[in-house]
Amino acid sequence: MAQGAVRVEGVARAPPVAFAHWFGRGDARREQAKVERLDQSAGELQTAEGDAAQRAFIRLEAAWQTRIETLLEGMDEAERTLAADQLRTLLTHSPGPKLAAGDGSVAVGGTVHIQADNSSAAAWSMGDVTLGNPSQPGPRQD
Repeated sequence: MAQGAVRVEGVARAPPVAFAHWFGRGDARREQAKVERLDQSAGELQTAEGDAAQRAFIRLEAAWQTRIETLLEGMDEAERTLAADQLRTLLTHSPGPKLAAGDGSVAVGGTVHIQADNSSAAAWSMGDVTLGNPSQPGPRQD
């Protein structure tokens, strides 16, 4: 990484309006354009499914990182240092995803992997479980 370069991670966590404001740098039209572009990116991520969602995420992450780098590269050193500090503050103080669950429910803010092996049962939550061979069926009823 070049001297004075800034590595930015976690942009997706920044509140869109605050992130657009950072991009606008005092220019209301540029800020509005970024709000619209962020909304468009969010829409793509919300409608994509499966492998397409993963590809969209990777593509959009790279596009937004490029936009950030391009903006920073166009600044003098003092301006870049200030903008990088502001961006770090924005990202650091951004709340993570809000999770909520009702009674008897569980909210997960990540990936859950549940796996059974060796003829066992696995689940997040399960009622009565009997392991072994099933009982023989009763006589046929017509």
